[in-house]
Amino acid sequence: MNSDESTAPPGSATPATSTLRESARRTLRIEEQAIAALKGRLDSHFDRACELMLACQGRVVVTGMGKSGHVAGKIAATLASTGTPAFFVHPGEASHGDLGMITPGDVVLALSNSGETAEVTALLPLLKRIGTPLISMTGRPESTLARHADAHLDAGVEREACPLDLAPTASTTAALALGDALAVALLEARGFTAEDFALSHPGGSLGKRLLLRVSDLMHQGERLPSVPLGSPLRDALLEITRQGLGFTCVVDEQNRLIGVYTDGDLRRTLDQHHDLSQLTVDDVMTRPGKRIAPDVLAAEAVRMMEDNLITALAVVDEAGHPIGALHMHDLLRSGVI
Repeated sequence: MNSDESTAPPGSATPATSTLRESARRTLRIEEQAIAALKGRLDSHFDRACELMLACQGRVVVTGMGKSGHVAGKIAATLASTGTPAFFVHPGEASHGDLGMITPGDVVLALSNSGETAEVTALLPLLKRIGTPLISMTGRPESTLARHADAHLDAGVEREACPLDLAPTASTTAALALGDALAVALLEARGFTAEDFALSHPGGSLGKRLLLRVSDLMHQGERLPSVPLGSPLRDALLEITRQGLGFTCVVDEQNRLIGVYTDGDLRRTLDQHHDLSQLTVDDVMTRPGKRIAPDVLAAEAVRMMEDNLITALAVVDEAGHPIGALHMHDLLRSGVI
Protein backbone atom coordinates (compact mmCIF):
# COMPACT_ATOMS: atom_id res chain seq x y z
CA MET A 1 0.00 0.00 0.00
CA ASN A 2 1.30 3.49 -0.88
CA SER A 3 2.17 5.55 2.22
CA ASP A 4 -0.12 8.33 0.99
CA GLU A 5 -3.00 5.89 1.10
CA SER A 6 -2.26 4.53 4.56
CA THR A 7 -4.96 4.81 7.16
CA ALA A 8 -4.91 4.84 10.93
CA PRO A 9 -5.15 1.49 12.76
CA PRO A 10 -8.71 0.39 13.59
CA GLY A 11 -10.00 2.13 16.69
CA SER A 12 -7.39 4.91 16.50
CA ALA A 13 -8.48 8.57 16.58
CA THR A 14 -5.51 9.62 14.44
CA PRO A 15 -6.54 10.61 10.89
CA ALA A 16 -4.88 9.11 7.86
CA THR A 17 -1.47 10.54 7.07
CA SER A 18 -2.65 11.71 3.66
CA THR A 19 -5.50 13.60 5.34
CA LEU A 20 -3.06 15.38 7.63
CA ARG A 21 -0.91 16.42 4.71
CA GLU A 22 -3.89 17.59 2.71
CA SER A 23 -4.94 19.77 5.65
CA ALA A 24 -1.43 21.25 5.80
CA ARG A 25 -1.42 21.91 2.05
CA ARG A 26 -4.80 23.63 2.26
CA THR A 27 -3.52 25.87 5.06
CA LEU A 28 -0.43 26.82 3.10
CA ARG A 29 -2.50 27.45 -0.03
CA ILE A 30 -4.85 29.82 1.83
CA GLU A 31 -1.94 31.70 3.44
CA GLU A 32 -0.12 31.91 0.11
CA GLN A 33 -3.22 33.47 -1.44
CA ALA A 34 -3.53 35.89 1.47
CA ILE A 35 0.02 37.14 0.96
CA ALA A 36 -0.38 37.35 -2.83
CA ALA A 37 -3.48 39.51 -2.40
CA LEU A 38 -1.48 42.12 -0.46
CA LYS A 39 0.45 43.18 -3.57
CA GLY A 40 -2.63 44.61 -5.25
CA ARG A 41 -3.50 46.69 -2.18
CA LEU A 42 -0.22 48.53 -1.85
CA ASP A 43 -1.04 52.17 -2.53
CA SER A 44 -0.08 55.69 -1.49
CA HIS A 45 -0.80 54.79 2.13
CA PHE A 46 2.18 52.41 2.05
CA ASP A 47 4.34 55.25 0.71
CA ARG A 48 3.03 57.54 3.42
CA ALA A 49 3.77 54.97 6.12
CA CYS A 50 7.34 54.63 4.88
CA GLU A 51 7.76 58.42 4.71
CA LEU A 52 6.58 58.80 8.30
CA MET A 53 9.04 56.17 9.49
CA LEU A 54 11.93 57.59 7.50
CA ALA A 55 11.27 61.07 8.91
CA CYS A 56 10.88 59.76 12.46
CA GLN A 57 13.30 61.45 14.87
CA GLY A 58 12.55 59.01 17.67
CA ARG A 59 11.48 55.37 17.55
CA VAL A 60 8.82 53.38 15.78
CA VAL A 61 6.57 52.08 18.54
CA VAL A 62 4.75 48.92 17.45
CA THR A 63 1.69 47.76 19.37
CA GLY A 64 -1.00 45.12 19.16
CA MET A 65 -3.08 42.83 21.35
CA GLY A 66 -3.17 39.03 21.44
CA LYS A 67 -1.88 37.33 18.30
CA SER A 68 -1.50 40.73 16.67
CA GLY A 69 0.72 41.64 19.60
CA HIS A 70 3.00 38.70 18.90
CA VAL A 71 3.26 39.77 15.26
CA ALA A 72 3.86 43.37 16.36
CA GLY A 73 6.78 42.22 18.53
CA LYS A 74 8.37 40.45 15.60
CA ILE A 75 7.87 43.44 13.30
CA ALA A 76 9.50 45.72 15.89
CA ALA A 77 12.48 43.35 16.12
CA THR A 78 12.84 43.18 12.32
CA LEU A 79 12.68 46.96 11.99
CA ALA A 80 15.27 47.44 14.72
CA SER A 81 17.71 44.98 13.13
CA THR A 82 17.42 46.55 9.67
CA GLY A 83 18.11 50.19 10.46
CA THR A 84 14.78 51.49 11.81
CA PRO A 85 14.95 51.91 15.61
CA ALA A 86 11.80 50.32 17.02
CA PHE A 87 10.35 48.64 20.09
CA PHE A 88 7.13 46.95 21.17
CA VAL A 89 4.67 48.41 23.69
CA HIS A 90 1.77 46.36 25.04
CA PRO A 91 -1.42 48.40 24.49
CA GLY A 92 -2.91 47.33 27.81
CA GLU A 93 0.18 48.44 29.70
CA ALA A 94 0.32 51.66 27.67
CA SER A 95 -2.97 52.78 29.23
CA HIS A 96 -1.52 52.16 32.67
CA GLY A 97 1.69 54.12 32.51
CA ASP A 98 3.71 52.78 29.57
CA LEU A 99 2.32 55.50 27.30
CA GLY A 100 5.10 57.56 28.84
CA MET A 101 7.47 55.62 26.58
CA ILE A 102 5.91 57.29 23.54
CA THR A 103 6.96 60.82 22.59
CA PRO A 104 5.84 63.29 19.88
CA GLY A 105 9.00 62.43 17.94
CA ASP A 106 8.00 58.78 17.63
CA VAL A 107 5.73 57.02 15.14
CA VAL A 108 3.20 54.42 16.30
CA LEU A 109 2.42 51.36 14.19
CA ALA A 110 -0.74 49.74 15.58
CA LEU A 111 -1.93 46.26 14.56
CA SER A 112 -5.50 45.02 14.92
CA ASN A 113 -7.22 42.69 12.47
CA SER A 114 -10.66 44.05 13.33
CA GLY A 115 -9.45 47.60 13.79
CA GLU A 116 -11.70 47.78 16.84
CA THR A 117 -9.53 46.19 19.57
CA ALA A 118 -10.48 48.13 22.68
CA GLU A 119 -7.00 48.29 24.22
CA VAL A 120 -5.61 49.70 20.94
CA THR A 121 -8.38 52.16 20.10
CA ALA A 122 -8.19 53.48 23.67
CA LEU A 123 -4.79 54.93 22.75
CA LEU A 124 -6.18 57.07 19.89
CA PRO A 125 -7.13 60.21 21.85
CA LEU A 126 -3.88 60.07 23.81
CA LEU A 127 -1.78 59.78 20.65
CA LYS A 128 -3.69 62.65 19.04
CA ARG A 129 -3.13 64.78 22.13
CA ILE A 130 0.67 64.35 22.11
CA GLY A 131 0.82 64.60 18.31
CA THR A 132 2.43 61.24 17.55
CA PRO A 133 1.79 60.07 13.96
CA LEU A 134 -0.17 56.82 13.72
CA ILE A 135 0.12 54.05 11.13
CA SER A 136 -2.53 51.35 11.37
CA MET A 137 -2.45 47.82 10.00
CA THR A 138 -5.89 46.24 9.99
CA GLY A 139 -8.12 43.93 8.00
CA ARG A 140 -10.90 46.53 7.76
CA PRO A 141 -10.19 49.88 6.07
CA GLU A 142 -13.49 51.27 7.44
CA SER A 143 -12.62 50.44 11.06
CA THR A 144 -12.09 52.97 13.84
CA LEU A 145 -8.33 52.42 13.94
CA ALA A 146 -7.97 52.74 10.16
CA ARG A 147 -10.06 55.92 9.94
CA HIS A 148 -8.05 57.74 12.61
CA ALA A 149 -4.62 56.78 11.27
CA ASP A 150 -2.30 59.00 9.26
CA ALA A 151 -1.64 55.99 7.01
CA HIS A 152 -3.53 52.71 6.84
CA LEU A 153 -2.11 49.40 5.64
CA ASP A 154 -4.76 46.95 4.52
CA ALA A 155 -3.79 43.45 5.73
CA GLY A 156 -7.25 41.97 5.26
CA VAL A 157 -7.72 38.35 4.19
CA GLU A 158 -10.64 36.63 2.50
CA ARG A 159 -10.69 33.91 5.12
CA GLU A 160 -8.59 32.35 7.83
CA ALA A 161 -6.86 29.03 7.23
CA CYS A 162 -8.69 27.72 10.27
CA PRO A 163 -11.67 25.67 8.99
CA LEU A 164 -13.86 27.49 11.53
CA ASP A 165 -12.62 30.80 10.11
CA LEU A 166 -11.90 31.88 13.67
CA ALA A 167 -8.28 31.28 14.75
CA PRO A 168 -5.90 34.01 13.49
CA THR A 169 -3.85 32.20 10.86
CA ALA A 170 -3.91 33.73 7.38
CA SER A 171 -4.48 37.18 8.90
CA THR A 172 -1.39 37.00 11.13
CA THR A 173 0.68 35.64 8.26
CA ALA A 174 -0.44 38.54 6.05
CA ALA A 175 0.35 41.09 8.77
CA LEU A 176 3.78 39.55 9.30
CA ALA A 177 4.52 39.65 5.56
CA LEU A 178 3.37 43.27 5.33
CA GLY A 179 5.64 44.14 8.24
CA ASP A 180 8.56 42.53 6.43
CA ALA A 181 7.66 44.52 3.30
CA LEU A 182 7.82 47.73 5.34
CA ALA A 183 11.17 46.80 6.89
CA VAL A 184 12.79 45.92 3.56
CA ALA A 185 11.44 49.03 1.82
CA LEU A 186 12.90 51.16 4.62
CA LEU A 187 16.17 49.23 4.56
CA GLU A 188 16.62 49.94 0.86
CA ALA A 189 15.55 53.57 1.20
CA ARG A 190 18.19 54.11 3.90
CA GLY A 191 20.93 52.39 1.88
CA PHE A 192 21.36 49.94 4.74
CA THR A 193 24.41 47.70 4.14
CA ALA A 194 25.56 44.29 5.29
CA GLU A 195 28.08 46.01 7.56
CA ASP A 196 25.27 48.09 9.11
CA PHE A 197 23.41 44.83 9.71
CA ALA A 198 26.48 43.35 11.38
CA LEU A 199 26.69 46.29 13.80
CA SER A 200 23.33 45.27 15.27
CA HIS A 201 24.28 41.56 15.22
CA PRO A 202 27.81 41.55 16.69
CA GLY A 203 27.32 38.15 18.30
CA GLY A 204 26.24 36.39 15.12
CA SER A 205 28.48 34.78 12.52
CA LEU A 206 27.69 37.55 10.02
CA GLY A 207 28.70 40.20 12.54
CA LYS A 208 32.00 38.47 13.18
CA ARG A 209 32.73 38.15 9.47
CA LEU A 210 31.98 41.81 8.82
CA LEU A 211 33.30 43.47 11.97
CA LEU A 212 36.45 41.58 12.95
CA ARG A 213 39.63 42.78 11.31
CA VAL A 214 43.05 41.18 11.08
CA SER A 215 44.36 43.51 13.79
CA ASP A 216 41.76 42.14 16.22
CA LEU A 217 43.08 38.59 15.91
CA MET A 218 46.78 38.75 15.01
CA HIS A 219 49.65 37.70 17.27
CA GLN A 220 52.06 40.54 17.92
CA GLY A 221 54.99 41.58 20.07
CA GLU A 222 56.84 38.58 21.48
CA ARG A 223 54.36 36.26 19.75
CA LEU A 224 55.48 37.44 16.28
CA PRO A 225 57.85 34.85 14.73
CA SER A 226 60.81 36.55 13.06
CA VAL A 227 64.45 35.89 12.13
CA PRO A 228 66.95 38.11 10.30
CA LEU A 229 68.26 37.48 6.80
CA GLY A 230 71.30 35.24 6.80
CA SER A 231 70.14 33.24 9.82
CA PRO A 232 71.09 29.55 9.83
CA LEU A 233 68.15 27.39 8.85
CA ARG A 234 68.36 25.83 12.31
CA ASP A 235 67.45 29.21 13.90
CA ALA A 236 64.42 29.57 11.63
CA LEU A 237 63.22 26.08 12.57
CA LEU A 238 63.64 26.85 16.28
CA GLU A 239 61.63 30.08 15.87
CA ILE A 240 58.81 28.22 14.07
CA THR A 241 58.74 25.64 16.86
CA ARG A 242 58.87 28.26 19.62
CA GLN A 243 55.95 30.32 18.31
CA GLY A 244 53.86 27.39 17.04
CA LEU A 245 52.31 29.28 14.10
CA GLY A 246 53.79 27.15 11.33
CA PHE A 247 56.01 29.87 9.84
CA THR A 248 58.45 32.65 10.55
CA CYS A 249 59.01 36.04 8.97
CA VAL A 250 62.44 36.78 7.50
CA VAL A 251 63.43 40.46 7.80
CA ASP A 252 66.28 42.66 6.59
CA GLU A 253 68.33 45.17 8.61
CA GLN A 254 65.49 47.74 8.36
CA ASN A 255 63.07 45.14 9.72
CA ARG A 256 61.25 44.92 6.39
CA LEU A 257 59.65 41.63 5.43
CA ILE A 258 61.74 39.94 2.73
CA GLY A 259 60.17 36.51 2.81
CA VAL A 260 58.71 33.74 4.97
CA TYR A 261 59.75 30.22 5.86
CA THR A 262 56.94 27.76 6.53
CA ASP A 263 56.30 24.15 7.45
CA GLY A 264 55.62 23.55 3.75
CA ASP A 265 58.98 25.08 2.84
CA LEU A 266 60.64 22.67 5.29
CA ARG A 267 59.14 19.66 3.52
CA ARG A 268 60.41 20.96 0.19
CA THR A 269 63.82 21.60 1.72
CA LEU A 270 64.05 18.02 2.97
CA ASP A 271 63.13 16.75 -0.52
CA GLN A 272 65.77 18.87 -2.24
CA HIS A 273 68.70 18.97 0.23
CA HIS A 274 70.49 16.12 1.98
CA ASP A 275 72.62 18.33 4.25
CA LEU A 276 70.75 21.12 6.09
CA SER A 277 73.63 22.16 8.31
CA GLN A 278 75.13 24.58 5.80
CA LEU A 279 71.87 26.19 4.67
CA THR A 280 70.72 29.65 5.65
CA VAL A 281 67.08 30.67 5.68
CA ASP A 282 67.79 32.87 2.63
CA ASP A 283 68.52 29.76 0.56
CA VAL A 284 65.15 28.13 1.08
CA MET A 285 62.60 30.77 2.10
CA THR A 286 59.61 31.86 0.00
CA ARG A 287 59.99 35.36 -1.45
CA PRO A 288 58.26 37.72 -0.95
CA GLY A 289 55.74 35.64 1.01
CA LYS A 290 52.01 36.21 1.40
CA ARG A 291 51.18 39.22 3.53
CA ILE A 292 48.15 41.21 4.61
CA ALA A 293 47.43 44.63 6.14
CA PRO A 294 46.08 44.91 9.71
CA ASP A 295 42.91 46.83 8.77
CA VAL A 296 41.69 44.17 6.31
CA LEU A 297 38.58 42.22 7.30
CA ALA A 298 39.33 38.85 8.86
CA ALA A 299 36.99 37.30 6.28
CA GLU A 300 39.35 38.53 3.54
CA ALA A 301 42.24 36.80 5.32
CA VAL A 302 40.24 33.56 5.20
CA ARG A 303 39.75 33.95 1.46
CA MET A 304 43.46 34.64 0.90
CA MET A 305 44.47 31.57 2.89
CA GLU A 306 42.01 29.34 1.06
CA ASP A 307 43.00 30.66 -2.37
CA ASN A 308 46.70 30.09 -1.69
CA LEU A 309 46.33 26.85 0.31
CA ILE A 310 48.17 28.29 3.33
CA THR A 311 47.35 28.41 7.02
CA ALA A 312 49.14 31.58 8.16
CA LEU A 313 49.86 35.12 7.04
CA ALA A 314 52.36 37.81 7.95
CA VAL A 315 50.70 41.11 8.86
CA VAL A 316 52.65 44.16 7.67
CA ASP A 317 52.32 47.93 7.99
CA GLU A 318 52.51 50.41 5.12
CA ALA A 319 56.32 50.40 5.22
CA GLY A 320 56.45 46.63 4.89
CA HIS A 321 57.44 45.97 8.50
CA PRO A 322 55.92 42.82 10.00
CA ILE A 323 53.71 43.79 12.95
CA GLY A 324 51.75 40.59 13.47
CA ALA A 325 51.00 37.02 12.44
CA LEU A 326 47.62 35.47 11.74
CA HIS A 327 46.89 31.73 11.78
CA MET A 328 43.83 29.86 10.52
CA HIS A 329 43.25 28.60 14.06
CA ASP A 330 42.72 32.20 15.21
CA LEU A 331 39.99 32.60 12.59
CA LEU A 332 38.36 29.34 13.65
CA ARG A 333 38.39 30.27 17.33
CA SER A 334 36.88 33.68 16.63
CA GLY A 335 33.94 32.21 14.71
CA VAL A 336 34.80 33.97 11.45
CA ILE A 337 34.76 30.55 9.79
